[in-house]
Amino acid sequence: MIETGLVRELENGIDKIDRIIQQWKVKKSETKETYYEIYQTLTKFDKHIGWRYNDMKGSTYLNILAIQLADKVISIDDLHEYDQDTQDKIVIISMINEE
Repeated sequence: MIETGLVRELENGIDKIDRIIQQWKVKKSETKETYYEIYQTLTKFDKHIGWRYNDMKGSTYLNILAIQLADKVISIDDLHEYDQDTQDKIVIISMINEE
């Protein structure tokens, strides 16, 4: 399940970079500024992905799912493979993370 959220996050990151490139292609921005913006966006995104997924283990699994849910990377429907008790725990943790 975490893989689904990770792939969606990667797609979101690629989309951000693509929007920057598309603006550059229509000459709405300078080349050096565009390169710097791409670099900054990719670096920030890479740190985000690393922070969220590099220390993944059994004790952090539900928390990662809850963070994905809170960030709307996954939906409650995506949790269908888990039993109701586990789904409820993920939802509760996700609400705590929103505060």
